[in-house]
Amino acid sequence: MEPKWLEWAKQMQAIAQTGLTYAKDVYDIERYEALRQMSIEILAEYTSISYEQIALAFASDKGYTTPKTDIRAVVFRDNKILLVQEKIDGGWSMPGGWSDIGYSPKEIAVKETQEEAGFDTAAIRLLAVLDKKFHNHPPSPYHVYKMFILCEIIGGEAAAGVETSDVGFFGIDELPELSIERNTLEQVQLMFEYLHNPNKEVIVD
Repeated sequence: MEPKWLEWAKQMQAIAQTGLTYAKDVYDIERYEALRQMSIEILAEYTSISYEQIALAFASDKGYTTPKTDIRAVVFRDNKILLVQEKIDGGWSMPGGWSDIGYSPKEIAVKETQEEAGFDTAAIRLLAVLDKKFHNHPPSPYHVYKMFILCEIIGGEAAAGVETSDVGFFGIDELPELSIERNTLEQVQLMFEYLHNPNKEVIVD
């Protein structure tokens, strides 16, 4: 579970953003702005992220607050899972990233695999939808739903992309150091359960 201070900061930000969307009274607007300011200060105090970065990335959205969606492509070959090495932290993850406007979840999984790993794939089915706060990820200012989509290689070859430095396939007992911001060991192990049990039901957590 995420720490309480992070949960409170995200709730404060969501309340403030939604309030600013609908508020008409100038005093209500001032109160919501103050609440948003407090949420930024909490995150700046307890994380290594700068105040300016938080204000830009976390507290600049408009409209009703909703969770972000992170799409991960689950690709197997010869009983090994496809992972890419992230330039940002050197850790390894399943190809993927934030969902983009105009693309379906399956299209995102296919696009990210091609861009980050070089392989052309066909998206087969959804395996899991996981709420990031219930898993052992580092603290994040966002409320994130992580979608894991099984994909099958239909072409291409291994090639790193703009955000990745290496591509590889790994067995369950030979996993490299993971980028736990993007995927945890338990999540990768869960994907192997789907490899060994194709009829395993979709998990929504």
